[in-house]
Amino acid sequence: MTVYAQDGYAVRLEWGADGVRELAPHCAVLVIVDVLVFTTSVDVALGRGGRVLPLPWRDERAGEAARRAGAVLTRSGLSRTAEGFTVAEQATEWTLRPSSLVDLPEGTFLAIASPNGATLCAAAAELGATVLAGCLRNASAVGAAARTLARDRPIGVVPAGERWHHTEVRGLRPSLEEVLGAGAIVRALGDDANRSPEAELAALSYAAADGRVAELLAGSVSGRELAHAGVPVDVELAGRVDCSDVVPMLVDGVFERWAG
Repeated sequence: MTVYAQDGYAVRLEWGADGVRELAPHCAVLVIVDVLVFTTSVDVALGRGGRVLPLPWRDERAGEAARRAGAVLTRSGLSRTAEGFTVAEQATEWTLRPSSLVDLPEGTFLAIASPNGATLCAAAAELGATVLAGCLRNASAVGAAARTLARDRPIGVVPAGERWHHTEVRGLRPSLEEVLGAGAIVRALGDDANRSPEAELAALSYAAADGRVAELLAGSVSGRELAHAGVPVDVELAGRVDCSDVVPMLVDGVFERWAG
């Protein structure tokens, strides 16, 4: 075990793919946080009675995996330009965007590919932890479920972060929305939890937001990207703190609603 596993703490936090690799082998439960927008979309889809297959690819492998599973493959719903995101061509099918899923028919099985949240979920599942999808909407529900499922064993929270798109190396961009989402979940795990300093700082940051979460989310770089693309409704949906009691759990590679 390396120092990066944050040994000795009941609640641990680290970013991105490296965070999954370091925490998953040592945590009973791993909560993946991708507020804008993968884990928010998972919450909305499961709240409508759907299921979600997370996929780490956005090429022909995604289509093949969806076909094998019997799932409907979503589009991204957005295209990237030099200035940021723009809404992709309008279509009737569902997309990665949460606002496209608010009327999802019950029983729909979606395959959603994303380079951040879905990729981390698939990686975490391979390392043996119980994987939950957390966001601002379901923070309290996911925190309570994680404590129940972990049974006094360590819990890891992994904010996905974003990527720098205007550089040759698309490195991790730690993002405000993930700090808020991860902090909300860490707080929901209880003030009595033995938190690593990394987890504690996220919880303190969320507490300092104190009712300004929606405002901060809308004003963040990621929120402004989506607003510039003409989809501020996705940011609004993502910022509705604790409006959902859905706990998405990865079961045999598919997100289903945990029955509790």
